Amino acid sequence: MAHGTATIATLPSFAGLHFDNRFTRDLPGDPSSENRPRQVYEAGYSRVLPKPTTQPVLVHYSAEVAAELGLHVADIVSPEFLQLMSGNAVADGMDPHAACYGGHQFGNWAGQLGDGRAITLGEVVNEPGERFMLQLKGAGPTPYSRMADGLAVLRSSIREFLCSEAMHHLGVPTTRALSLATTGDQVLRDMFYDGRAAHEPGAVVCRVAPSFIRFGSFEIFAAREDHETLRMLADHTIATHFPHLGDPGPETYAAWFTEVARRTAEMIVHWQRVGFVHGVMNTDNMSIHGLTIDYGPYGWLEDYDPSWTPNTTDAANRRYRFANQPAMAQWNLTRLANAIFPLVGNADLLHEGLERYVDDFNVGWQQMMNDKLGLGPVTDGDEQLVGALLDLLPRTETDMTLFFRGLAQVPATSGPLAAEALLAPIAPAYYLPEQLTGDLLDDTVAWLERYRTRARATGLSDIDRADAMNQVNPLYVLRNYLAQLAIDAAQDQDDHGMVAELLDVLRNPYREQPGMERYAEKRPDWARTRAGCSQLSCSS
Repeated sequence: MAHGTATIATLPSFAGLHFDNRFTRDLPGDPSSENRPRQVYEAGYSRVLPKPTTQPVLVHYSAEVAAELGLHVADIVSPEFLQLMSGNAVADGMDPHAACYGGHQFGNWAGQLGDGRAITLGEVVNEPGERFMLQLKGAGPTPYSRMADGLAVLRSSIREFLCSEAMHHLGVPTTRALSLATTGDQVLRDMFYDGRAAHEPGAVVCRVAPSFIRFGSFEIFAAREDHETLRMLADHTIATHFPHLGDPGPETYAAWFTEVARRTAEMIVHWQRVGFVHGVMNTDNMSIHGLTIDYGPYGWLEDYDPSWTPNTTDAANRRYRFANQPAMAQWNLTRLANAIFPLVGNADLLHEGLERYVDDFNVGWQQMMNDKLGLGPVTDGDEQLVGALLDLLPRTETDMTLFFRGLAQVPATSGPLAAEALLAPIAPAYYLPEQLTGDLLDDTVAWLERYRTRARATGLSDIDRADAMNQVNPLYVLRNYLAQLAIDAAQDQDDHGMVAELLDVLRNPYREQPGMERYAEKRPDWARTRAGCSQLSCSS
């Protein structure tokens, strides 16, 4: 098969994988095969082949994702796997394509966007009948690449590979990552859009999800008043991924929207639970499955600052700051509701879906906070207790992850404790413990006493409460500086060992792992302002 002047191989069916490409079968395709930036109308996708790579090397893979697909170790280490996952070959049964979609970016309609650096290879159906799209990110240009090259660099690919799997093991709904491969090619990137472009090693990540359909997939057809393709996409989505909702029709479309709203609320609750900040919550980065998708300038709240965003592009307005993620999800759902209104024709039905989001998020968030505190079902006064804590945490630099792990060790069933004993379990969470004086000290001790009283009311022993808390409060998260250390080793020394070690640690984020304590340490001083550790761009 030709890609420009280069060719890629066509392999026989690989490892017994069964492909059933419903997306390209159910939706109209781009009639043009010309792979250049252009507007694509009345089509859900454009067929396009990956760009061949020079000297690919498999860096790592997820054994769990491979097993779900029905792949074995022998399949992964085969030369054919590397060729497929690096863009040098396609297998019989695949149908490589790039999807057409639009989106609102930072609150503004951006028009056509589409898969500008991602190419979906095809849809795999595993033995239990589950469906998975395999998508190469960084596989080369498509008609949706605009002025870009469609490639990805190693640093952003490491971040996506590790975070996809880390989020899964944290229990956060997410797309997955099957593999990470370097390409042997150099890619020109201006990391912070400041005119200092440099060549970096290229890489490709194979992403896995039931589909990569986004809110923006519906928006593009609505904006163009292409209601026929809009209907076809909705019918495909429901029949393929939400068949329990029944036959297509206005009420079914509305029920589907409500289901998307419910799943989105669940996802956002989990983001807030672990302190994850997406950074680019545009409608083209919102999955209709309620999955975290498109890992770009993300980050974790190392210092509990509700106004923090990792995205340099958003530094001024902080639209996608941590505290604003629930509201932004609702805003995005409203855009989706507007897009499918021509199919539903009843604003009240869609409004019910938006109300479901608000209700599910509010109830889910409060219960989630109770779970983080080990308090069981929500009772009167819990909202005020949680609110007081969230007012307290930002008053000094406090590591969110370590604070909640330490709080689990604060005794509740013992008698009166001195302030020093109360504070000892949470002391490691403070970046500047010398600031814990005066009113802040008094308020912290007072809150801890309120907390102890409420915790005793649960009837749980301190051991049982700590165990429950440690099941929802992770010890290991993909801290920004840890990802950067892995990137440094890979780029500067061609050493991928930390990528493998981090992935192993992040597979068990809630359990203490002897010898791995360094991966649970709070952000070091050198990482406060270093690029890649504090803020990132969409090119990061």
